[in-house]
Amino acid sequence: MSVAVSRDLTVQVLEDTNVVKLIDRQQALRTAIQRGEPKCLGVSQVMLGLMVMSYSIPLHFTVLTEVVNLGVPWWSGLTFITAGTVAIVLDKHCTMKILRVCLIASGVSTVLSVVAVIIYSVDINRNPELPCVKTSRGACNEEHYATTLSRGLKSSLLLFTLAQTAISAIVCFLLFKQRRSFGPYASLTHAAPSSPTSFSPSDLN
Repeated sequence: MSVAVSRDLTVQVLEDTNVVKLIDRQQALRTAIQRGEPKCLGVSQVMLGLMVMSYSIPLHFTVLTEVVNLGVPWWSGLTFITAGTVAIVLDKHCTMKILRVCLIASGVSTVLSVVAVIIYSVDINRNPELPCVKTSRGACNEEHYATTLSRGLKSSLLLFTLAQTAISAIVCFLLFKQRRSFGPYASLTHAAPSSPTSFSPSDLN
């Protein structure tokens, strides 16, 4: 805070240049984050999480494999929904604290997405589609249809998880870039008056 004294002994408190710079940088942070459309990315993450969990329900009525036994669609879907929700909150309340939480959530989502992709790939490779064996009615046996449905669902879940991996990685990159640019201003939390303040000699007595 700087002070100017005029000839009539009027004291004028000027704006703090550091606080003015802080306000400008905070507004720039909000603009930069909103330019990255965290709300749209967050909604995409939530939708993918819901799709992963809903598509996994029929798997419990087919052949039980590693994907079902490990509960991959459930913990990965919940992670996607959590990361997306935090990204939506960041769009409404743009602060460095929420930015850090969103960065951590997106990072965890990215790592778990990669793990889920590996499990899906291994599971699909280990459980191929069984050949069609004709029954007395001329149709294929139930095992063929069960493995076909299971393989198709897991292939869809794999695609959804790959999309989630890409979205989470993009969010992490954008947030890390913004956090690195605006991190030095996180410790300043208060602002100065928006206009200069004047004090006359009588006010000082």
